[in-house]
Amino acid sequence: MKKKTLILLLTVFYATGAFAQQPFRIMFYNVENLFDVRDDSLKNDDDFLPGGNMNWNNWKYWEKLKNITRVVTSIGKMYSPALVGLCEIESDSTIYDLTKRSPLRAQRYSYITTNSPDERGIDVALLYQRHQFKLLEKHEYQIQFENKKASPTRNILHTVGRLINSDTLDVFICHFPSRRDGKRESEHLRIDAAKLLKSKTDSLFATRITSNIVIMGDFNDHPNDKSLTKILQAKSVKDDLYTTSLYNMFYHKMKTPDFGSYKYQGRWEVLDQFIVSGTLLLDSAKTQISNNEAQVYQADFLLLDDDKNGGSKPFRTNLGPRYIGGFSDHLPIYLDLEL
Repeated sequence: MKKKTLILLLTVFYATGAFAQQPFRIMFYNVENLFDVRDDSLKNDDDFLPGGNMNWNNWKYWEKLKNITRVVTSIGKMYSPALVGLCEIESDSTIYDLTKRSPLRAQRYSYITTNSPDERGIDVALLYQRHQFKLLEKHEYQIQFENKKASPTRNILHTVGRLINSDTLDVFICHFPSRRDGKRESEHLRIDAAKLLKSKTDSLFATRITSNIVIMGDFNDHPNDKSLTKILQAKSVKDDLYTTSLYNMFYHKMKTPDFGSYKYQGRWEVLDQFIVSGTLLLDSAKTQISNNEAQVYQADFLLLDDDKNGGSKPFRTNLGPRYIGGFSDHLPIYLDLEL
């Protein structure tokens, strides 16, 4: 190839963005009961065994892995999301199957899972692209409830990685205790979880005042509930920005009609959230959140018509014990970092 031709091609490539930096997209997804079909004698997984109440089987399991792959690749568009936080996974084996044996294997994710004391065996996981997030540390924190009779819950996953711009990013993945026994009756459990999370972020700020922190998860509370506003002290991104404060990316959207990631009794709720350090919201930062915005991913294929309440609702995997072949009862959320 002649030198002039090569120079012309390179000019075109740069002008069209062909050599543009791959976007650093972070997504979180409650995948709704990702159970395998193997019996764990130490956990209460009987409902999701062949012959159990959910009539779970090998075919349904692999279809669910394919559906999760479709969601991840759809959010990533031309690129794989750099980080994928997941909750409601049963075990390390389900994430191994997802990343190594399902169609998602083409995206070459590495992964980390927790080993929680949750009675059903529910855990959280992080999938990450090693060329975009060089893993430096990993920790998991067990939540100790003040009420000693409370059932154990999911551990908080904390990973630390180096980005391609040499910044360090701390990532927490949470799945706070559920509201199954009632919002008010279970609130103290989520407050205990928030206290632990707050102690960990405070320690980071004490060590590195410019810590870059992304917390993602299903908090089973709204951005304006006590666990997140009073305990974690996560503010709105519309408030004044400080490097050692935390900000909830969805707080200011609470009054937006039909906004949310989960629908309960006909009303959209904001249970899945990103909470970030102020450092990621400053214009002067080397690493910052694009447009200071996060999104709920509302692709048409993830939704069904809500004939009872109007509008739409998530296309879930199961409706009670009945398999309907969808994706999850939650919608995924995502944000982009500019490096």
